[in-house]
Amino acid sequence: MVQRQIWTWGCPTLETGTLEHDLSVEVCILGGGIAGLSVGYELARRGHQVILLEKHQIGSGELSRTSAHLASALDDRFEELIRLHGVDGARLARESHDSAISRIERISQEEGIDCEFERVDGYLFLEPNGDLGQLEREYAAALKAGFSDAEWQLQLPVEGFDWAPAIRFPRQAQFHPLKYLHGLVRGFMRAGGRLYQDTEAVKIVPGPPARVTTNSGAVISGNILVCATNAPIVDWFAMHTKQAAYRTYLIAMRIAEDAVPSGLYWDTEEPYHYVRRWRDLLLVGGEDHRTGQNEGERLERFKRLESWTQNRFPVAGTVTQWSGQILEPVDGLAFIGRNPGQQHVYIVTGDSGHGLTHGTLGGLIIPDLVEGKTNPWSSLYDPARRNLKAAASYLKENLTTVRHLADYVTPGEMAESEIPSGSGAVIRRGLHKIAAYRDAGGVLHQYSAVCPHMGCVVHWNPVELSWDCPCHGSRFSPHGEVINGPAMKGLEPGIKSTRA
Repeated sequence: MVQRQIWTWGCPTLETGTLEHDLSVEVCILGGGIAGLSVGYELARRGHQVILLEKHQIGSGELSRTSAHLASALDDRFEELIRLHGVDGARLARESHDSAISRIERISQEEGIDCEFERVDGYLFLEPNGDLGQLEREYAAALKAGFSDAEWQLQLPVEGFDWAPAIRFPRQAQFHPLKYLHGLVRGFMRAGGRLYQDTEAVKIVPGPPARVTTNSGAVISGNILVCATNAPIVDWFAMHTKQAAYRTYLIAMRIAEDAVPSGLYWDTEEPYHYVRRWRDLLLVGGEDHRTGQNEGERLERFKRLESWTQNRFPVAGTVTQWSGQILEPVDGLAFIGRNPGQQHVYIVTGDSGHGLTHGTLGGLIIPDLVEGKTNPWSSLYDPARRNLKAAASYLKENLTTVRHLADYVTPGEMAESEIPSGSGAVIRRGLHKIAAYRDAGGVLHQYSAVCPHMGCVVHWNPVELSWDCPCHGSRFSPHGEVINGPAMKGLEPGIKSTRA
């Protein structure tokens, strides 16, 4: 099981209460990651009455699995952003992410948050046998997008990269995400915000007023509802056709002091690799694929990351490894603003691998919308937008989803007796697909393999020991409990558990 990550190292547990009674409030926020806390912090600072609910613990979701790059050099690349959104749209995207990084820096200073924030250079470098023309076009596009201080370099400032043309992007940044989030919580609560952990929304009536029923039975009524749960749980279908869930893999490898200069490094491969140094570790990520697909290759992806890193950097063995989930919007930019058709409901989703800055942008955009103010970036990130230039990506991702409906008629992956302890597989029982997990004691636990969100068949993830839906990215524990939305309830119990 590879549910490990590094950001809890040296980071104390945050203690808050759980919600046990009904409340009425101006703004209710769902989700205790950087998006929810950024929106809550900014609203509370402006004098709004805000309650934030977190299903588990603050920062326990995808924030704890990030590589913590803070970049305005966007990984969908400026050449592509110009194609999709025009030069003005690409400029706004660059400007907004610059502003998000500066906002994190300013909050850290104002709130006295010791989160190891550091301004560093970012480098997009050409892989061996890569297309030099592609990198040259990206450099030209970055200049058009307003990166006037971007600089062409013939090699990286890393020993061993004798010839690696690169674009240097100044004033990118890195930090310790959980230390920052915990500091943001303290600022939020000092400003009058209220926070409840271990409080799950089990039923949502958008309103207005919105009514959120929690796992304790308590009900919150609010004039404004903000859904910052990574994948929105206030939308059943429309937003999920505009983005697709991908797994991404990360390793931390020990390096000698100063062997690699502080900085952010990205290559031009597809899917690309992303690298940064933190303390005496090199954090390396990549090998992305659609959630719920390529199950047999997942354990190999860590080996490929290790091999890729060892061939390029002076590393000395793997310390830990983990994986995370990102949501890729079809046109490269997040969805931040009013949920389509719901005037008093707001969402932050579609992190596109830049969840830290997109989440911070939620705090810069949504408070203005709540107060009826003009925001320079609201149209660019409008969840209701339609981009005909992204039609090919839209069709590709949704056809992939449709193809997974054929999982209903395929045979089981293996016989029940072949499932080893500590593992799972989808088996067939007559007309039904069963998600079967055998625990360490040999007991076989069985659940419906049908995702309760929109009915796709889940697949077993041997890295995270979870059931993953290949259609919209919902994930479930070995015993069927929800880990990630958009599903709001777990897998239905199947045939009674049995011992081998």
